Amino acid sequence: MLIFSVFKTLTDQEVTVELKNDLCIKGTLKSVDQFLNIRLDAIQVLDEARHPHMMAVKNCFIRGSVVRYVQLPTSAVDTQLLEDATRREAMNQNKR
Repeated sequence: MLIFSVFKTLTDQEVTVELKNDLCIKGTLKSVDQFLNIRLDAIQVLDEARHPHMMAVKNCFIRGSVVRYVQLPTSAVDTQLLEDATRREAMNQNKR
């Protein structure tokens, strides 16, 4: 899975995750699995006024099904790897 591979290369990078309930969390990506469940360390909640209960939380595990989107650091994304993987995946789809 292409997306899983991309996330695996971004461990120890700072990412921002927006959840379907509008909670935005910025933190260091520590792990991701094949279901795109995410573990973040050293988290910060971006809208502290709306989510004051999250101020004491330092680490979290986010279930992949509740993630709306993930902002990745552009400097950490290997665009050549993405382009090559996308081409290979497209070629495999055309062979079927």
